Amino acid sequence: MPAIVSYALHLLTASGLLVGFFLVYTWITPIDEILLIRQGNNAAALSLGGALIGFSLTLASSLLHTSNYVEFLGWGVGSMVVQVAAYAITCRLLHISKEHIESGNTAFGGLMGAISISIGAINAGCIS
Repeated sequence: MPAIVSYALHLLTASGLLVGFFLVYTWITPIDEILLIRQGNNAAALSLGGALIGFSLTLASSLLHTSNYVEFLGWGVGSMVVQVAAYAITCRLLHISKEHIESGNTAFGGLMGAISISIGAINAGCIS
């Protein structure tokens, strides 16, 4: 396959996975991040932004460490599951994340975002 076709296929797939992650993540969270962000809620922006960055790290690692398109797609989907599971576990451990994000607690939003980035970095490092 020509390099430009491979590039386009991987770019479109990675973009689709990122959009898919965004939709799944915003669907499973108990808050409406988009509405909160539109209202100027920085905590929601930090939390969601960290989740997107964390997942993007795993996509980048998948692109670097896989030898074919199907393998990349598999790692991308698997990474999505790990990121969503990490969010669910974090929310259970911290119990009150919904209230803190909705009230605009930027420290808490930053913590949630940092946890997502950290999990994404570890997840990315595990892909080989």
